[in-house]
Amino acid sequence: MSGTLKDIIARTREKVPALGLTMNGQKLVYLDNAATTQKPKQVLDFIQKALTENNANVHRSMYELSDRATTAYEAARKKVCEFINAPSVENIIFTSGTTASINLVADTFCRSLSIGDVILIEADSHHSNIVPWQLAAQRVGAIIKVIPTDIFCGRGKSGRLVVEEVEKLLTDRVKILALTHISNITGLHNPVKEIISVARAKKIPVLVDGAQGVVHSKVDVQAMDCDFYAFSAHKIYGATGVGVLYGKKELLEQLPPYMGGGDMVETVSYEKTTYASLPLKFEAGTPNFIGAASLTPALEFAEYLFSGDVGETLKAEEQKITQYMLDILLRDNDVELYGTPETQNMGKSPIFTFNIKGINAGDIAQLLDKMGIAVRSGMMCAEPLLNSFGATSALRASFAPYNTMEEAEYFVSCLNRARKMLS
Repeated sequence: MSGTLKDIIARTREKVPALGLTMNGQKLVYLDNAATTQKPKQVLDFIQKALTENNANVHRSMYELSDRATTAYEAARKKVCEFINAPSVENIIFTSGTTASINLVADTFCRSLSIGDVILIEADSHHSNIVPWQLAAQRVGAIIKVIPTDIFCGRGKSGRLVVEEVEKLLTDRVKILALTHISNITGLHNPVKEIISVARAKKIPVLVDGAQGVVHSKVDVQAMDCDFYAFSAHKIYGATGVGVLYGKKELLEQLPPYMGGGDMVETVSYEKTTYASLPLKFEAGTPNFIGAASLTPALEFAEYLFSGDVGETLKAEEQKITQYMLDILLRDNDVELYGTPETQNMGKSPIFTFNIKGINAGDIAQLLDKMGIAVRSGMMCAEPLLNSFGATSALRASFAPYNTMEEAEYFVSCLNRARKMLS
């Protein structure tokens, strides 16, 4: 490893205090980044300062403390707008997370659907991009249809989305298409722009679950031409309990409010209420204004990770880690890896979900914890996809730009130790 690479990685890791923790007497190796990322000091400092110096409700008061909080809150909206290249801050709705963002669209958009209308989702979806659509469909009598992965239709075992099926499934009865940018199980990048162009030709609106996509790729919602894009702050170095919903203005204006309450109204009487203009129309009640405001330093940290020499260096290291992990896991006959690129050009983020034959995933996770390694075990909130691989539980190691090759190698070494102990 070159001195430059070492220096860049060391400086990056120093910005994230949790990476210096010890767990069970071992230095923490945090590999559950697909669930939530660790926070840089600039985010932690911002939150602490905001709690002590800017803690007042937003949009409601005529005093300086409230003005400070409101300014920080709206500055974060502007930052999000720039980060994903949205046309205007009116397109940016703050929610409590990706789940809330998708529920908002599913509930409000589907109120106008009729019996027999179709909602098209993907087989590789997180539960948050399945269940809200099911609930909405049940209320109006709509039908859920699914774009399959290659496993579902016997075309392979990679876990890739079968894009060839999309055009056939996009019939006149389809009223909305819900896509996954990057699977939280396979780490495979779906060709969302290509699929959206097919839907656009048929005038079918598209929502993209970007919970993993916004972390591992440069998102440009205008170039993508999606109608809605949802993601969570806590997966991109920000606070928990904060999400973003991007929506095209014309669609957001057509949708009814999702919740009623303070700050989303223009006038209220006992007989009738008129609603605030975008984006406040969808932000009822007191928001997580400090958490939302922390998106500014969080996205600044993300830009640091993506940009310039630092970005190039960390991306190269991430690609090496991804290839190393693929090589190790694929050549082991006892490992069942869920999500493998079919071609060199097929994108894969460093998310590795797998099982080892004859060994319980939860048992491995517990032993790895004793060695200082944090990984996820279970269904990963993607039960239908995992079941399609023949698995009822799995182990997942997911890397972020602040992880290192040394950590990947240590993980593999400890994984082998755990296997021997459990065999």
